[in-house]
Amino acid sequence: MHENSAAVWPSFMAGQVDRPVRVVVVDDDAHIRRVIAQELMGDPRTLLVGEADSLREGKRVVREREFDVILVDLNLGDGRGYDLIAYAKELRGGGVEAVVVSVLEADEDVMRAFELGASGFIVKSSWFGGYVQSVLQVANGGASITPSLARRLLQRLDRGNAVTRRFPMQARCALTGREGEVLRMIAVGMTSAEIGERLGISHMTVNSHVKNIYQKLHVKNRAQAVSWASRWGLL
Repeated sequence: MHENSAAVWPSFMAGQVDRPVRVVVVDDDAHIRRVIAQELMGDPRTLLVGEADSLREGKRVVREREFDVILVDLNLGDGRGYDLIAYAKELRGGGVEAVVVSVLEADEDVMRAFELGASGFIVKSSWFGGYVQSVLQVANGGASITPSLARRLLQRLDRGNAVTRRFPMQARCALTGREGEVLRMIAVGMTSAEIGERLGISHMTVNSHVKNIYQKLHVKNRAQAVSWASRWGLL
C-alpha cells in the first residue's frame, strides 16, 4: 500500500522517494516510538532521522539533526513538549513543522500548541489517519488534527463567535473574496496543491494568498489562521 501511495504521489509535493520528509520523534513511551518509527520507515516518502525519550535528549537531537517535521508528546518526564516545540521553532525558525502526539486532548492543550507554532495535534487513541499522513500534510502546508478533536474545537469557537466576531471587523473586511475562499479550504485541511486544483490556479498563487492571510490576521501558520478565523467569525 505504501509503495502504491508513493507511486501516485504528485512530483511537486514534499515527500518524494529520492527526497523524503525527514522526521524526529520525541516520546518517553518506547512502545509508541516503535509504532511511529515502523510506520515512518515503512513508507518511502518519510524518513526517521532521530528519536528521543526526554526533553533534554529531544533538544540535543533538534540541535544535531537536520529535519523537516518533529512529532512530540506533551509529557516527557523531565519536561513538557511545549518547551521543545518552542525550542525547535526558535532554533530552526519556520523551516520545521511540529505535530503534537498525545494521550491528552484538552482544548487548552491544543490551543497552546497552535499558539507556539504547531501545525498538528494527534490523539494517540484515534483510529483516524496515521503518522505518515500527518507528517505529509504538515510538510505540504496543511494542518493535521484528530477529527473528533477538530469538531469539538470548532463547536467551542462557534459558541464564542457571538461575542468575538464584532471585535476584529477590520480584519474581516481586509480579506478579499478569494482569500476568504482559500481560508475556508485551509480550514478543512486542504493543501496548497488541492486548493489550487479546486480553484483553477497554481499552488504558488495559493501560497501567495496564504501569505497575505497570515499578514492580515497576524498569525504565523495555517493552524493559527484557522483558529483565529473561527474565533472571529471569518469562516
